[in-house]
Order: sequence, then C-alpha cells, then structure tokens
Amino acid sequence: MIHLCKFTFNPVGVNAYVLWDETKEAIIIDPACSIGREEEQLSRFISDQGVEVVGLYNTHGHFDHLMGNNFASAKWKLKCKIHPDDLPLVVDAKQHALMFGIHMPSPDTAVDLLLTEIIYFGNSSLKGIHVPGHSPGSVAFYAEADKFLVVGDILFEGSVGRTDLPGGDHNQLISGIKSKLLPLGDEVIVYSGHGNETNLGKERRYNPFLQ
Repeated sequence: MIHLCKFTFNPVGVNAYVLWDETKEAIIIDPACSIGREEEQLSRFISDQGVEVVGLYNTHGHFDHLMGNNFASAKWKLKCKIHPDDLPLVVDAKQHALMFGIHMPSPDTAVDLLLTEIIYFGNSSLKGIHVPGHSPGSVAFYAEADKFLVVGDILFEGSVGRTDLPGGDHNQLISGIKSKLLPLGDEVIVYSGHGNETNLGKERRYNPFLQ
C-alpha cells in the first residue's frame, strides 16, 4: 500500500508529494520547496518517517513546480526527472520566474524518456500518463492498486490547468483528461498541483470544463 503526504510550498502554493510504502522506499513528486523552512520541513519528514528517497519526479516544467529541484537533488543525490517535451520550460524556468517577480536558480533537472512507462519503488509502482495541454510534457502518475492520481496542473477540483502559457493547448488538455484519465474510474482520488484533492467521479459529473 502506498502512503502519501502532501506539503504546500513556495509563493505560488505548489503541492509537493511524498509517497512511500512498507519497504520504506519513497519518491518525491514536485519537491517545490523554495526557502530554508520548507526545505527543513520536507527533510525532517523524510527523516522522521525513516524512509529512503529513491526517486524525484516533476509533473511538468513550469517554474513553480521546479523550485525545489536543486535542494532535493543535492539532498538525496538524485536528479529530478521530467518528460522531455518540457525541456524548453526547464531551460527558461529562471526567466519565467522573474516575470512573476520570483528569483530562483536554474533547476537541476534531467529529462527521462521512460517517464510515461512504469516507475517502481519498494513493492509499489506508478504508471506515468502523458496528458499534454497545460504544458507539452505534463504527466499524471497513476497508482492503480491504490486508486489515486498525482496530476500536477492537469486537473483541479472544479477546474483544469490553464492553457495560456507557452505550449498550452486547451482542446488537447480536455481531450486528454476525457480519454486518458476519466476512464480510470470514478473512485480514483486526484491529488492536484494546487488546492484540494478530488476524485474523477466528482469531476466527471460537476467540472464545468468537462461537460
């Protein structure tokens, strides 16, 4: 069984997720921490749980989700992996952050062609599902056995990811959500990159963007 803990970090309020199972192997999705207090909170949680971080992953390449990459990469001696289609966003992340008045270093990030296959840690696995539209390389991570998704900014409670940023495509995003995520089942819990968790049944029935 996968355990999940959510943290909300940085000025943009990004949800960072730590996932682990009974083997005490863990992964972090979108580390996102931007100041010392947040870095300490994340590292203390990892230490207190007694888990070993064996993987770092980004749901997509927008700067706010990359803000913890350098800390996490240095702390756990791993590269944060991202879908290759979002490499241009990684390259430009520092400049994009400045447009919002936020200073950050260039993120330490490695593209991974296998990100949309299966990620293994401990006795658990996540399937990467490529759902472009919010960004070209947006990926949702699906825990089939535990019936949840970590979706980044693809889907929110009552909303979907914005598509007015570079590489965005609203029709592509809606099509991907309907064809790749909703068929996974109404009971699947959705953990988003900002805000509260929801489930696919609620979004299928009530999300105005999916009607």
